Amino acid sequence: MAIPIRNIVFDKIKEVNRLTDVELLKSLVKEGHSIADDRFNKILLDLEILGLITVSWITKEERRIEIVVVEQEVDKIEQQVKETMERDYEASFPGVDK
Repeated sequence: MAIPIRNIVFDKIKEVNRLTDVELLKSLVKEGHSIADDRFNKILLDLEILGLITVSWITKEERRIEIVVVEQEVDKIEQQVKETMERDYEASFPGVDK
């Protein structure tokens, strides 16, 4: 089963976190994946719409492609509950000293 080209492009971007479109195209061609410009632009647009990458212009001819890092928000109450449960669990074993 062949891997969709969109996944291959995303994996390439994910490997380095940040690169230009020219570097990405060269890397893909080097691995034997030749993509037409319109198809390449469509793939980048799809990945950007999905929220996986950001694309910004560096110069008139070159774009920067970056992976989107989603930071997980830590719920303080949930964290406290988790710590309390861990302490209660450890305290439930009688005769075991720390």
